[in-house]
Amino acid sequence: MRVVLHGSASARSAGIGGSRACYHGAMGQCHSCGVELPRDVPIFRETECPNCSRPLKVCLNCAFYERGAQWDCRETIAEPVRDKERANFCDYFRLRAGPRGNGAADAEQRRAKRARTDFDKLFG
Repeated sequence: MRVVLHGSASARSAGIGGSRACYHGAMGQCHSCGVELPRDVPIFRETECPNCSRPLKVCLNCAFYERGAQWDCRETIAEPVRDKERANFCDYFRLRAGPRGNGAADAEQRRAKRARTDFDKLFG
């Protein structure tokens, strides 16, 4: 079953149900094309971006994705997700609120800033 988002009304009218749906109150963006995603829309494994038709339930769209963490996830997942751009069945998935940016670059910037602060505390 393929689900394409065109707004919350269409997702609800499709009669979609089940325990794998993820509802989100904050606006998010597709990691692939950057289009804003509507509020309160269920995201299933088959849900696709209305703009680029890429899957939405992927690690790169998840709030817990952080490159460099164990298996690139801040949650305690039992096994790694190998392809971060493919749809998966992760029960921890939460759509990242706001713009995605480059996860790896963001994490690297945080680490560099933390290192600089620690250095300044020691020597400055």
